[in-house]
Amino acid sequence: MSDHGPAMPMTARRAGPLTGTADVPGDKSISHRALILGALAVGETRISGLLEGQDVLDTARAMRAFGAAVTDQGGGDWSVHGVGVGGFAEPQDVIDCGNSGTGVRLIMGAMATSPITATFTGDASLRKRPMGRVTTPLTQFGAQAYGRSGGRLPMTVIGAAQPVPVRYTLPVASAQVKSAVLLAGLNAMGQTVVIEPEATRDHTELMLRGFGAEVAVDETDDGRAITLTGHPELQPQTIAVPRDPSSAAFPVCAALIVEGSEVLVPGIGLNPTRAGLFATLREMGADLTFENERDEGGEPVADLRARFSDGMRGIEVPPDRAPSMIDEYPVLSVVASFAEGKTVMRGIKELRVKESDRIDAMARGLEACGVMVEEDEDTLIVHGMGPGGVPGGAVCEARLDHRIAMSFLCCGMAAQRPVSVDDAGPIATSFPVFEGLMTGLGADLFRPAS
Repeated sequence: MSDHGPAMPMTARRAGPLTGTADVPGDKSISHRALILGALAVGETRISGLLEGQDVLDTARAMRAFGAAVTDQGGGDWSVHGVGVGGFAEPQDVIDCGNSGTGVRLIMGAMATSPITATFTGDASLRKRPMGRVTTPLTQFGAQAYGRSGGRLPMTVIGAAQPVPVRYTLPVASAQVKSAVLLAGLNAMGQTVVIEPEATRDHTELMLRGFGAEVAVDETDDGRAITLTGHPELQPQTIAVPRDPSSAAFPVCAALIVEGSEVLVPGIGLNPTRAGLFATLREMGADLTFENERDEGGEPVADLRARFSDGMRGIEVPPDRAPSMIDEYPVLSVVASFAEGKTVMRGIKELRVKESDRIDAMARGLEACGVMVEEDEDTLIVHGMGPGGVPGGAVCEARLDHRIAMSFLCCGMAAQRPVSVDDAGPIATSFPVFEGLMTGLGADLFRPAS
């Protein structure tokens, strides 16, 4: 199993202002998809700026197991010699996806319409997460899935020998489920249709088109309908991965709450289906500006400048914004703790089934830091304590969740007393340079002596 090893506690304490340039890693969502679609193309796809966090490295290893030649060229440059749609070989061993829900769900979709069998597992956190939301539509193609009770890993997927296209309406807003169905539809003759009542991140649709697939998107009375025509011959591409807005959230949010800070985060992807956090922060009164706005590889990109903001006020975050910022609510709740008034986050029950129950994890940790919070099944309310007002002084549980760990470390950078996390090891899954990047900006992070 891919549990990451002994716990690695880490502490953040209040220091001077954060200043400088934060070169965050490549976008994780796009990195996963570039590797998978490169493996399904015929010929060599070249990728620059790939996120080399453990989640993405696990996907690269999985693509090798299915027969693609995936090579690390150094410096974030990778090449993938694909096997073509329907060309996956049967892996000889269990596919270990580590901590990555995106990786395992998209790979299941990509192999579910080929006549092969694969068994998937992951670390302790991933083995708790529900897979039925993906395997249910995959069985409609003709695949079979057998896992632990509750549709959990380890799970064996038997691909459909004669897949049929499906029409599927998403019961929950999930780019992972949408993407899994679309990837499965590549090897099904005819048209596969996914209907999403709420728009989710659209990297898969954009990249499928880039590789030469026929993808149509229509707004209907039932929601956004994505139609994929099966059996394309995907053409290899040259892909420059933009920097990850979810990773940028941490230096940006830390700069907003640490007195005197000014941080520039260059080259951040600003796809509208991913940029909800930045819109929310500006509504709260954050001093956050976009510079050098441009388009790279079909994705909008800009440089973000964040300055300490002592006038932020709590707001009610529109629930329909949740799909565009679902991974950023933990660090938003930290910013809300340093704002005036209460911040209400509704429609976020999807956070209950992420790497951890993120609503509960943030509520318990913030309470330990002296912040008043309220919660129900799909709501988190944070009562802000104003700039510098959070007492801190707590050891918070990361719960094998990289975003929980980084969020509480950002809290410690501005709280009155140090804030620790019991295990910062999972940060390597998505943001392996977090510690060095933040200390380079002036943060005081340290690992307590064992």
